[in-house]
This record gives sequence, structure tokens and C-alpha cells, in this order.
Amino acid sequence: MKKLSARRRHPLAALVVLLFALAATGGLYAAFAPADEAKADTSASQSLAITEGEKLYATGCSSCHGTGGQGTSDGPTLVGVGAAAVDFQVGTGRMPAQSPGAQAPKKPQVYTQAQIDQLAAYVASLGPGPSIPTEEEYDPTGASSAAGGELFRTNCAQCHNFTGEGGALTNGKYAPSLDGVSDKHIYEAMLTGPQNMPAFPDSVLPPEEKREIIAYVNDVQGEDEKSPGGFKLGGFGPVAEGMFAWTIVLALLIGVAVWVAARTAKARKS
Repeated sequence: MKKLSARRRHPLAALVVLLFALAATGGLYAAFAPADEAKADTSASQSLAITEGEKLYATGCSSCHGTGGQGTSDGPTLVGVGAAAVDFQVGTGRMPAQSPGAQAPKKPQVYTQAQIDQLAAYVASLGPGPSIPTEEEYDPTGASSAAGGELFRTNCAQCHNFTGEGGALTNGKYAPSLDGVSDKHIYEAMLTGPQNMPAFPDSVLPPEEKREIIAYVNDVQGEDEKSPGGFKLGGFGPVAEGMFAWTIVLALLIGVAVWVAARTAKARKS
């Protein structure tokens, strides 16, 4: 007991207790404070993105879509379309639109990706909607192209053609070619249903099936030299190929037959 009392009265005892308390406090801070700080930083960054996005929106979008995204006679409402719709429309240059028309064509983008992210953050703040997918969500690596082909022919080929070459619709509208479209934008188009395209939310077309469709599109696009049947005539399918056969090949055959008959008749006369 005397030895223990002596140790407690040791001049360094208070310093040891103080160091232990500081170490415990530091451990607790390291365990709990960083998560709170990260949340605070994320919240502040998101608020800044929304503020900057609102400024960009007021300058480039509000004249058609309204000051609060409620829509006007010149543009639909943006409440509830989500960040993914903004990333697709602005990222493919379809928005801002140059002029009114049956449909906005793809063109070089006006905004940088950082500005697009800010616009997307602002529009997302107007109402809940699909968010911008991550690379893991739209990366088709390992996805089945064969299964994607079946899904594409069932859900997409009626408009985009069975090789994604696109096609005409009614009233001057059209399904654009998918050649050169990025994986992310294909995924976002399925997710949001831009312009004349129906939306395929995850409840209708799960993410794995979306990746399979992307894998199929990547396989069939830009492969003219690998077409097993030779020149694919634009890949527009049996109607275009049948028209080529009847109007071009048949006309050539008739021309050759007429030429042969004329030569034969001339030979007989001589």
C-alpha cells in the first residue's frame, strides 16, 4: 500500500494521466469526427453546385423551361426529370436547342462537364428523378452481348433498327443512330426516355439488362468490314436490302437482257 501511494504521488503521475486522456480523446475524434466532416464537406459542395447551376440555368435554360423549371409553351417542365436527363441532353449537345423543331439533334456540347454537373445538380434539386449513373452501372464489361441482342430486338429495334442505325418516325421525328454514342449516354437514354423514346426504369429493365444492351450495341456498331454477308447496305435490314435487290439488281439484269437481245438481233440481220 505504501508503494502504491508513493507511485500515485509521483510527479509524473499527473502527466501520464493527461497523456492518456488526450490519447483517448484523439481516438474518439478520429473515429467519429471525420464522417461528420465528410458529410458537411459533401453538403457544402452540393450546395455550391446547385447555386452555380442555378446561375447557368437562368442564363441558358430559363427562357424555354421557365425560371423555376416549371416549363413554358416552348419547353417542358424539368421538375422530376432528374440529373441523368440533364447529363444526357446537355452532354450530347441537344440542349440548349438552337431552334424549335420536331426534335433536337445531337451536336457539339456547349458546356463543360463541370458546368453540366452543376446544371444537373440544380435540376435534381427541383424534384426527385434518376441520378447520373456511375461507371460501374453502365460499364458493359462481362455483360452478355447475345442476351443484349435479344433485348435490343424486343425493345429497341422497332425504332433504332436491329443494328442501331436509326430510322424515321412520324411528323419529321426520327430515332437517331447509336454509332459513336458513349456507354453512359446510352444508359441514361434508357433510364430517362429522351424526346420520343420511352423510359426504361430499373423496374422495367434492370441495370444488368441495360449493360447487356450496351454490350450488343458496341458489338454491332462500326463494323462494316466484319459484316458476314458483305456490304451491309447501311444495316437498315431486309426492307432496304430487298429494295436494293429489286430496284438496282433487277434493273441491271433487265438492262443486260435488253443489250444481249439487241446484239443478237443485229447479228442476225448482218
